[in-house]
Amino acid sequence: MALENNTHRSYSIIPCFIFVELVIMAGTVLLAYYFECTDTFQVHIQGFFCQDGNLMKPYPGTEDESFISPLVLYCVLAATPTTIIFIGEIATYFIKSTRENLIVQEKMILTGECCYLNPLIRRIIRFIGVFAFGLFATDIFVNAGQVVTGNLTPYFLTVCKPNYTGIDCIAHHQFMGNGNICTGDPEMIDKARRSFPSKHAALSIYTALYTTMYITSTIKTKSSRLAKPVLCLGTLCSAFLTGLNRVSEYRNHCVDVIGGFILGTAVALFLGLCVVHNFKGTHGTPSKLKPEDARGMPLMAFPRVESPLETLSAQQRWMQTQGQAMLLETGFISVKNHSSSMTEVT
Repeated sequence: MALENNTHRSYSIIPCFIFVELVIMAGTVLLAYYFECTDTFQVHIQGFFCQDGNLMKPYPGTEDESFISPLVLYCVLAATPTTIIFIGEIATYFIKSTRENLIVQEKMILTGECCYLNPLIRRIIRFIGVFAFGLFATDIFVNAGQVVTGNLTPYFLTVCKPNYTGIDCIAHHQFMGNGNICTGDPEMIDKARRSFPSKHAALSIYTALYTTMYITSTIKTKSSRLAKPVLCLGTLCSAFLTGLNRVSEYRNHCVDVIGGFILGTAVALFLGLCVVHNFKGTHGTPSKLKPEDARGMPLMAFPRVESPLETLSAQQRWMQTQGQAMLLETGFISVKNHSSSMTEVT
């Protein structure tokens, strides 16, 4: 009987998940792959000044030589939220006080006669799936911004190697709108044209903010008042230091990092508040009974209606009793009994 009360039969969740959500997820991953690993989208050729000091910083080396390499960044971004969500959901499910709340919010889904979707499995798939989708979506937005703007990195002139003695760069303030005057490695020049927004900053702040929202909204503990703030501030601080590292190594401008922070924050807030509804259950808390359903309530649940005499204050009732007693003593009121059920006062 308890299983039936906590079970909701649905024949649309599994087909929708397979034919809609997985297709959208696959398309997002495929688009991110085309941005990252192919030349399908050509970067915009932006002009520059041959003597621009903001573009003459020393070449910091390849991305793999960075203090925070892409491999380390992607592994940390993927592992940290996944681990926290797994541990948080399993701990929440096996704590009795929160498990009852979870069952009320997340009913077990019955798809057919033998396939059950446990609330724990549903929440883990939902939260991690939305996080993964947001991670790839942020990567797509970053690559699209870099391709459209073609903003130059601080070390662009170092890898571009323009001919400073040529006629095109003789004038100190000559603006070069043609990117063909570069004599450096074309692959390095193409990467040097992808600066705004910063990918490291956008992905790191997205992951940190999504994880922080999950921790503050889901993990309820009163035994330690500093564990949650330390964990949340630690993730946010890591994202902030990642952006500073990009600036200190001359791989991005400050405006690139700020733009990446804004983009990652916007995606995390949208998914956290509008898609997973601040990490609450799909059903939420039971709603109050509407007024039109009052006829289904038992009679004892209606408010008690008092007579006018009961609304008198205690002092008024006392004065009325004392006055009647005095009148009876002086003989102004005579009582005659007509029957056992009726009295007449004259």
